[in-house]
Amino acid sequence: MSSLDTQMSTPSIRTRPQYGRRHLGDRAIVNLFIWPSLVLLIAMNVFPLFYSLYLSFTEYSVISGTPPRWVGFENYRNILSSPLIWKYFALTGRFAFLSVGLQTIIGFAMAMIVRAKFRGSGFITTLILIPMMLSPVVVGKFWAMIYNPTFGPLNYLLGMPPPRGPDWLANPQFALWSVVLVDVWMWSPFVMLLCLSGLKAIPEYLYEAAAIDRASAWFQFWRITLPQVAPLLMIAILFRTIEAFKQFDVVMGLTGGGPGDATELVAVNLYRIAFLGRFDTGLASAFAYIVLIIIISISNLYIRYLNRYSEPASARVSGIQNATMLS
Repeated sequence: MSSLDTQMSTPSIRTRPQYGRRHLGDRAIVNLFIWPSLVLLIAMNVFPLFYSLYLSFTEYSVISGTPPRWVGFENYRNILSSPLIWKYFALTGRFAFLSVGLQTIIGFAMAMIVRAKFRGSGFITTLILIPMMLSPVVVGKFWAMIYNPTFGPLNYLLGMPPPRGPDWLANPQFALWSVVLVDVWMWSPFVMLLCLSGLKAIPEYLYEAAAIDRASAWFQFWRITLPQVAPLLMIAILFRTIEAFKQFDVVMGLTGGGPGDATELVAVNLYRIAFLGRFDTGLASAFAYIVLIIIISISNLYIRYLNRYSEPASARVSGIQNATMLS
């Protein structure tokens, strides 16, 4: 075949011109995505934080129309010298102790029950988690109807229909316990979820070794289960304690701080100072920073105690094995 025939039989291949493609480098991606988000974060969080810190040293009302007037530590001095404020702090501490304590016990017990595999365990676990998925305001209004002395089902379930049934939210003796019950109902599943993840991470051979050495069920719980779950349990207690000191939605939905000041928690009183009638922005800002300092102090105590359980897992396992052998 001649070269001319070869050229005629071979289809011509046209090459497209190669245009240069522009690739985004790492620096361009940082500038395009991270910096706008960082600027938005600073504008929405950091600036109000420092501005409220400045307002805490001033006499200022958001509705007065006058600029802030510098007063130094006067707002802090007024708050710390007020006996009512310390009363509300004591009430908030009592609420946190009761609610977090009950949540810890009930949540851990539910985790131990749900840990065992049985028919419908997944469905039951999902049902248990529903309360923590609801809005706190909705939960407060929902339980306010349950507590209602006229048509609420609680008094009927307790065998005290109207007019014999008490008004749980209007009685100063029962109002705080009523709020505690709602908070425990709503957030015990959160504690259960963290404890359940810790229980499922425990190696099964530890229980097998304990069973071979004829260790009792109490020994297995005290020396195997509890030490392994303790870090996550402490984290759950830390989160719930912080949230208990900031509790606002459920209280406002149930009692609004009443009757009288029986459920006037710190967050409710802070809202009252900042918005309800007084609009004392400077004093409210100082109050908020005092609450912040207290929460940070409590968190540091929890974190120090949590560090005791931060030893390597291998050391904890070897210690449990040695204790099992000694038993």
